[in-house]
Amino acid sequence: MTSPTLERSSSQTLNTRAVAPRPAVPPELRIADNPAAAVLRAAARGPIFRDTAAQTTGLSIATVNRQVSALLSAGLLRERADLTASGAVGRPRVPFEVDTDTYATVGVHIGATVTRIIAADLSGRILGGLEIATPQAGADAALTIIARSAKAFLDRLPRRRPLWTGVALAGRVDPTAGVVDHPRLGWRTAPVAAAFGAVLDLPVSVSAHVEAMAAAELLLTHDGSGEPRPGSSLYIYARETAGVAVTLHDRVHTPTNGPGSIAHLPTGSDVECSCGRRGCLEATIGEASLLSRAVRAGIVPKREAPRRPVIADLYRAAESGSEPARELLVERAEILGHTAALVRDMFNPDRVVLGGQAFTGYRPGIDRVVKAFAQGTTLPPADLRISRFGGRVQEHAAAVTALSVFYADPLSAMRRSIRTAR
Repeated sequence: MTSPTLERSSSQTLNTRAVAPRPAVPPELRIADNPAAAVLRAAARGPIFRDTAAQTTGLSIATVNRQVSALLSAGLLRERADLTASGAVGRPRVPFEVDTDTYATVGVHIGATVTRIIAADLSGRILGGLEIATPQAGADAALTIIARSAKAFLDRLPRRRPLWTGVALAGRVDPTAGVVDHPRLGWRTAPVAAAFGAVLDLPVSVSAHVEAMAAAELLLTHDGSGEPRPGSSLYIYARETAGVAVTLHDRVHTPTNGPGSIAHLPTGSDVECSCGRRGCLEATIGEASLLSRAVRAGIVPKREAPRRPVIADLYRAAESGSEPARELLVERAEILGHTAALVRDMFNPDRVVLGGQAFTGYRPGIDRVVKAFAQGTTLPPADLRISRFGGRVQEHAAAVTALSVFYADPLSAMRRSIRTAR
């Protein structure tokens, strides 16, 4: 049991920090062009030799050598002498890679109903995580609960040195101030960065979650070239909320006044929305709404706490042969496909990426999404793909919100983290 004295001391510490909160650090949702970032990005794919890194990045071998030395000194890279060719004549070629054993970043995705807390290494690999119900309380209380849960989770990784915290969530995010307006949770100017900074004592970056998901596709997937694919990408997300983000060449477009919204796009359904209209996209395809309709129709049995119905019950019913369950999920898939086509036609991107469990949770529904998309678009066939992160898009969005700062300017980020630790 915690002593009253300790509780008072902890409370006083938090209150003191609340007076002078740590400034938020805006995430860098882009592929940076500075040499250190390019070398770190090349090393994130695995052990690489200096001459290969020079070819991959387009930098001179002298520049690569300088950056590798600096990144080794900062502890972000490590050499792999064990991979040096035996019997080599002359100065041996020693490959290097990102240090994936010493450090960790903390990622938090705050959803409308579920919050995910994860730790990731410097290559973006998820080390572990947990889920908690998103506290349905005022912003200050909810953020404190989530931040303390993140601190408790981080304490389970004593061999890792934490470097940064990234928080991704829906709503209107001010990444410079680290505050968020989240209508679904009833938050207004919620001090997200200050709350996490006070509890975790780490630098904090906050991002709109769909933009972070698009950034994960850009920064955490390696196609062998280490360079961005040219052109534009449209990222469409759907689960409990729905949203879009646009990537232009090497960066995610982040509007100054916040991301656009597709929450109230009309779908033609008769589902009531909290805005007073019927058929709005989020109200129609959101998991809670869909599950509620399934329970009312008797497709999913109504249960009392602690075993309340979950969306997986609807998926299992469809997979077990329930035609009403299948029809409900097919209807959602077709609405999502037509919506994706509508948004695609407005932006006409070079590729479209679909992410979120509304797309991936019911696998047979993906074919219906693709078919409805093809029927709905008025443009030539598109490069349409499902996010390679599958059901873990939220985790990688949280991870990249923290890691993006290191991928943009690794040496500066490391210095900032060290100053924080002191």
